[in-house]
Amino acid sequence: MAASSFLVTLTTKIPKITSSTHHKSHNSQITNLRFKPSPIRTLLHSTRKPINLRTNAISVQCLFTGLVEEIGTVKQIGASPDGGFDLKVNAKTVLDGVNLGDSIAVNGTCLTVTQFDTETSDFTVGLAPETLRKTSLSELETGSPVNLERAVTPVTRMGGHFVQGHVDGTGEIVSMVPEGDSLWVKVRVEKELLKYIVPKGFIAVDGTSLTVVDVFDDEVCFNFMLVAYTQEKIVVPMKKVGQKVNLEVDILGKYVERLLSSGFVSSIATKVDALKL
Repeated sequence: MAASSFLVTLTTKIPKITSSTHHKSHNSQITNLRFKPSPIRTLLHSTRKPINLRTNAISVQCLFTGLVEEIGTVKQIGASPDGGFDLKVNAKTVLDGVNLGDSIAVNGTCLTVTQFDTETSDFTVGLAPETLRKTSLSELETGSPVNLERAVTPVTRMGGHFVQGHVDGTGEIVSMVPEGDSLWVKVRVEKELLKYIVPKGFIAVDGTSLTVVDVFDDEVCFNFMLVAYTQEKIVVPMKKVGQKVNLEVDILGKYVERLLSSGFVSSIATKVDALKL
């Protein structure tokens, strides 16, 4: 079964804007980069009219492993006829058995398939303005590579860790340093998010399940290492210093914080003490 192809055409003229950003890596070398905002980011910030968001009648709950199935390529991204935003991605593996309404993680962001075409090997997902503001998807443009993973099924092997596809925030790549055939990557994050990141703990970076190596509280950064095989299977090594990555911290840390702040532990301790009497 194949749905009809969906075409998004941007008629708005997007001005080319460049800005200089200086980033200091941990080896004290300064990297001067010049970036041009992607068309979708410029369009998002320039949109002034109210946007009618599309909603699903059924709330979709999904879970991922953080093991990227394939790298797709952005085919089209821009405004949709009903006032929202659409993202069309060329892919192959994730289209196997796909149905309308299925969840696919795009750079770690859980999105719902609204159209797909197995003949042209692409699928379309809707993007809410808030999703573009809170994730790095606003940096995407035609030709951008993206990590793709389908939601798990009852028979899926759990090779990574529990990833919900709910991006907690973005981080900025501050250094990428090779060591042999491996690659060290350091990412700067918001202080509020850093408290959930611990050495040897899990973190999803652009939807990839990775192990944190060190946390640098004074720099508000953490780092991880990518082996040669992983570098060939995900998009992070294709990015540059200064670019953003989507981050999702381990959900277990948030549950523990919630339990501690609610007084749950102290109430249990009180009951245990009462039983000893």
